[in-house]
Amino acid sequence: MDTINGRCFMLLARIEGSVIAVRKHPSFEGWRLMICQPIDAHGQPEGVPQIALDPWGAGMHQRVIISSDGAAARVAVGDENSPARWMIIGIVDEPELTLNT
Repeated sequence: MDTINGRCFMLLARIEGSVIAVRKHPSFEGWRLMICQPIDAHGQPEGVPQIALDPWGAGMHQRVIISSDGAAARVAVGDENSPARWMIIGIVDEPELTLNT
């Protein structure tokens, strides 16, 4: 479920791969399409993977925030008739570990 009372919301997800297509909707020209697996707070898979537009250059297995706001995705691609729905709206910073010697 990606809406509550018809309102879009965000999900935490992990990048599981990218999509390569020989044919795609013209509005996706120049956009990276990434396979995003929604995850819970413990990093466990939750729900089905989603294909999302990636304007940020997320890397494999990075945690990202995805949005199901299709209207915003269509504005981003500049085509109100685009089938775009999911979009990566942020990359989650990972804590850096430092070793004290």
